[in-house]
Amino acid sequence: MAYEISEIKKVGIGLIGFGFFFSFLGVILFFDRGLLALGNLFFLSGVGLLLGFPYMFQLFTSTRNLKGTIPFFLGIFLIFVRWPIFGIIMEIYGSFVLFSGFGPSIKVFLCQIPVLGWIIQYPLQIYDKTRHLFG
Repeated sequence: MAYEISEIKKVGIGLIGFGFFFSFLGVILFFDRGLLALGNLFFLSGVGLLLGFPYMFQLFTSTRNLKGTIPFFLGIFLIFVRWPIFGIIMEIYGSFVLFSGFGPSIKVFLCQIPVLGWIIQYPLQIYDKTRHLFG
């Protein structure tokens, strides 16, 4: 395997999964503020364990990432002050801008998962071929 995953990183991936689950559950249950806040805490602690806390701090405080950091943390603040719909919208925008650079690494990781890899790999290959063909 190209990437060696330590036990700490596995826990980080699990916490990120719990963060997505609780955030999804909070949205489904009419933007429940408690579940959304819990999802944010799980997500941030999972990112900290996965990347390492110094690198996470560097990721959020870098001047080139401020376009994503400010909406992300503004969304968390809006959830805490009882504006969950606007908070989720700001968080989603900030997440896409902030974590868009991790796309190739995520693609490589997902393609190396034993069963899921060969299911995901074929559509990604078609997408890459058509992108090079037309773009």
